[in-house]
Amino acid sequence: MAVERTGGRMVSGSSGSNTATSDSAIDGRRFREVLGSYPTGVTVITAIGEDGQPAGMAVGSFTSVSLDPPLVAFLPDRSSTSFPKIRTARSFCVNVLAADQESVCRAFATRGGDKFAGVSWQAAASGAPRLDGVAAWIDCDFESIQDAGDHYIVLGRVRELNAAAERLPLVFFQGGYGRFSPSSLVAMPEADFIGHLRLADLSRPEMERVATDLKTECLVIAPVDDQLVVLASAGSPSGGAEFTRVGQRMPFVPPIGSPFLAWADEPSVDAWLARSGRALTDRERSDYAALLGRVRERGWSLSLGHELHGELEQALDRYSEGDRESRSQVQRLASELAGRFDPPDDLDPEGRYDIRLVSAPAFNPDGTVALILTLWGLPRPSTGADVHRYLEVLRRAADAVTDALGGQRKD
Repeated sequence: MAVERTGGRMVSGSSGSNTATSDSAIDGRRFREVLGSYPTGVTVITAIGEDGQPAGMAVGSFTSVSLDPPLVAFLPDRSSTSFPKIRTARSFCVNVLAADQESVCRAFATRGGDKFAGVSWQAAASGAPRLDGVAAWIDCDFESIQDAGDHYIVLGRVRELNAAAERLPLVFFQGGYGRFSPSSLVAMPEADFIGHLRLADLSRPEMERVATDLKTECLVIAPVDDQLVVLASAGSPSGGAEFTRVGQRMPFVPPIGSPFLAWADEPSVDAWLARSGRALTDRERSDYAALLGRVRERGWSLSLGHELHGELEQALDRYSEGDRESRSQVQRLASELAGRFDPPDDLDPEGRYDIRLVSAPAFNPDGTVALILTLWGLPRPSTGADVHRYLEVLRRAADAVTDALGGQRKD
């Protein structure tokens, strides 16, 4: 059995003395061994051929190509007996197999026979088969097919796509199958916050410990200009993961991000308040000052649930996906929910609460807040006693991160 995976591997020359200088000097077996050091996901490409029957093949050489226009590519072997059927179609679907679908991979990697026997699927919008239970799927129209040595390069223009965040992918590595089991995830470096990823690295041991101890998701969040960015994540919400938040961006508008301002100077607080999107009344300014005072006194922050939180989270998702027009909706909803952030009353140990999130700060050497550790997806409802237990674990972790940063809390 073979998964198509050698196509799409780029071999770069170097000045080292062991570098092969001609195609004939590269042994095929050695080529596969070395390129096998690069783990790949496993996909099944499916289509409805011109005969009206479903066709499919297992492919490891799949990659994204372009965001605008949205293009992906896979690289089938010229000797494949399945690709000739797929290329007669007008569209195809890339099915990213989940960790428990190794048997599906084996079925589609074999030559001949009914590969769809016992495999449940539904038609995607293009008509191509979308396999059930996959980690993700990408429905495409054929864009082009190009020769590439003993493979083809097939470009597809994406029509529609989706992912099931709770499904881990199947991984092919050094000739065998496995699964990706991250203890934590760190955001891909982007130009404006690449320097902040050091904070994620320093926080990772504590973040993973908190997620394990409390069986929930722990995030590392840091300010980048007028945004907050989720730099890293460990664990998953108690109700199950809905999507990955790593790399998510949020408008840094009041009351969002209050722990970063509780120990800040007055100009920083004024700049934060100015991002509310409207002129605040004296009463609102006084309320925000009191809120920051409570966060500073307690050393932590929390948000209580409200029916508007669903709308706020949807607006935050749209903003993070690049819809900057949703910023005004985030500003409005956050303002309406201000009373649910850090309420003045202490939590009753016997009371039951819908806690959306709790956060604790870690400090820089100059006493400013470097990042916050945030618990997301806590059990709902939680008792007041439970919340204080969560906070005790979280604050110990934040203090350890402060020590790692050489920081100190400013009174």
